[in-house]
Amino acid sequence: MEAATVGVSNSNQGGGATVSYMNQKQQPQPIQLGTVPHLFAGGVAGAFSKTCTAPFARLTILFQLQGMHSDAAMLSKPCIWREGLRIVNEEGFRAFWKGNLVTIIHRLPYTAVNFYSYDRYKNLLRSFTGLDSHPGNVASDIFVHFIGGGLAGITAASATYPLDLVRTRLAAQKNLVYYQGMGHTLRTICRDEGFFGLYKGMGATLLGVGPSIAISFTVYEMLRSYCHTKRPNDSTEMVSLACGSLSGMASSTATFPLDLVRRRMQLEGAAGRARIYNGGICATFRHIIRSEGFRGLYRGILAEYYKVVPGVGIVFMTYETLKKLLSDQSF
Repeated sequence: MEAATVGVSNSNQGGGATVSYMNQKQQPQPIQLGTVPHLFAGGVAGAFSKTCTAPFARLTILFQLQGMHSDAAMLSKPCIWREGLRIVNEEGFRAFWKGNLVTIIHRLPYTAVNFYSYDRYKNLLRSFTGLDSHPGNVASDIFVHFIGGGLAGITAASATYPLDLVRTRLAAQKNLVYYQGMGHTLRTICRDEGFFGLYKGMGATLLGVGPSIAISFTVYEMLRSYCHTKRPNDSTEMVSLACGSLSGMASSTATFPLDLVRRRMQLEGAAGRARIYNGGICATFRHIIRSEGFRGLYRGILAEYYKVVPGVGIVFMTYETLKKLLSDQSF
């Protein structure tokens, strides 16, 4: 009430404060949740989104790994429909969801930690830098969203990385089945590659996931804020879906080469195959560019767009919807 009174009285002196107050009023108010419902909303949103887009996720992985053990001259241009038909004919329709159970087990904690830690990092950054006392500064907001998103992505990826590697190994299998389920995959990796084999490719993952999540959250928050300012009567769920889809496309375009490199490193030495990338991230980049050209770094990007545009949109829409529903309950 005091803020509203100040805004109205200052408007008599020029109108600027009224505009500022109205803009603040149009902004979506953050929903406060306890730790458990907050984690629940994020986890369910991630698992639901991944299940919806699992076919394109598997196609992306298969395209990304296409050049690992093939002569560059033998590589064909990635075709989503041709590869999709191959999977149906050789492995059956259910094979599109191969490894999806592990994906869900991975995404439940990953997305839960991601959203929860993002909100915590935002509050911490605003408090630490004093930005909470100067709201509405665009540059400051971008800084908070970008750094908070990057830290949240690194935190979530670090906490759940072995499950991501297991999911990649299972999804990469075609007719020859070497890994039989999550438990068998974990045991086999530890036996064949040692305990630290569960963290193979983690450097490339953290290097990519930090800026990827940072870009995703920043673009999403900026677009959502803009939409609520310009079109305050639009459905919150539809705004979240649209803004999330655009943010996913932006982050994927910027960080796809790193994602491809981490997939290649995760499969390095898998199923008893020979190692071809010796020397880490930089050596893997050089090998791909030398053998497949610069375009090889974007192998499978179309399937990635098909996955990420609806996928990220569904994540944000489901998350915001669950937060709204859970905020009405008593915990």
